[in-house]
Amino acid sequence: MSENYEEWLDFAKALAWQAGEMIVEARARSAFVRDYKADHELVTSTDVAVDQYICSSIVERYPSHCILSEESSPNMDLGNIGEDVPVWVIDPIDGTVNFAHGHCHVAVSIGLYIGDQRILGVVNAPFLGECFWALKGLGAFCNGEPLSVSGAQELRNALVATGFPYQKTALSPIIERVSRILHHCQDIRRNGSAALDLCWVAAGRLDAYFESVKPWDMAAGTLIAEEAGAKVGYYLSSTSTWPNVVNGEGLLVSSPQLYDDLFTLVDLNL
Repeated sequence: MSENYEEWLDFAKALAWQAGEMIVEARARSAFVRDYKADHELVTSTDVAVDQYICSSIVERYPSHCILSEESSPNMDLGNIGEDVPVWVIDPIDGTVNFAHGHCHVAVSIGLYIGDQRILGVVNAPFLGECFWALKGLGAFCNGEPLSVSGAQELRNALVATGFPYQKTALSPIIERVSRILHHCQDIRRNGSAALDLCWVAAGRLDAYFESVKPWDMAAGTLIAEEAGAKVGYYLSSTSTWPNVVNGEGLLVSSPQLYDDLFTLVDLNL
């Protein structure tokens, strides 16, 4: 393991903690403005402020690193980045709708990858008082306590999470998948933060998660789930230009014993 990895992880945790403080303060003072991006996706002035804080801090500390951020560089061309260049993947507020509506399922997500390897992930949930993190090969943790997936083996007893897109024309196949899950599993949850859903799989609070998401939604949480023992795969063929290491299209993450049965349910071609 590179001696830099531990330093990068400590830096990411400090950034995520401070960003969480900014988010809590902004909501306490109602000090944010709402706006909408494509497909009526909500963004607030706090998303932008937190993004600016995180990205400027990374640039100042590690000027040779690259940054893929939902708010400031979502269209970055990752294809021309060298295989040895660290790339930070940032979602300043995962769960913006929850944040704006006073819900607690809100997180700062900071991931880092090099080449085809996820290196670190930090997901801080400031309203829940929980910070999840992982470093490749060293396990996953929440507030310093080690994490492990549920180990669930029976599909009928499985609690599964997913999400829904802002683009309403894409709902039909998702509704079909949800119907299949509800007919074969215990229940389904839609919490509104992909990063935290992945962390909750890691913590054994959920048995599985499936959804098509963007790199910034899954870069950190997927590593945390993997390091806690989850199996990670895909139920859709990739049509995106994102590198596989941050491809969230058709993402399926679960306790290993459930994976094959869940894949059969969410792959509509089977």
